[in-house]
Amino acid sequence: MEDRLIISMTQCFFIAFGVIAGGTLIGSIGSFLTGEAPMTAMFRIAKGLRIWAIVAAIGGTFDAISNFEKGIFEGSTFDLFKQVMIIVSAMGGVQAALLLVEWLLGEEVT
Repeated sequence: MEDRLIISMTQCFFIAFGVIAGGTLIGSIGSFLTGEAPMTAMFRIAKGLRIWAIVAAIGGTFDAISNFEKGIFEGSTFDLFKQVMIIVSAMGGVQAALLLVEWLLGEEVT
């Protein structure tokens, strides 16, 4: 069971990372084509994609709520622990991608 948890955490980390990094870079190309400043758009896009990257990484909110319910009401603590760890790994992927964007832009994304 632990191997599957590590695999799920790794996948969630990189899915969240990819949503932020890819969305920011591709979105800035769209901003460039429409005449906006790409670097300003990168800041705005990176800030706006944070929560969506986590939701995309955990596979939607319904499964997460279902696992929390199972963990609390049915006493399945491993499901609760697994879901918390998956959310934490997705948050780590978001933070790593934001760090990459900060390195590329040379300024802090707030």
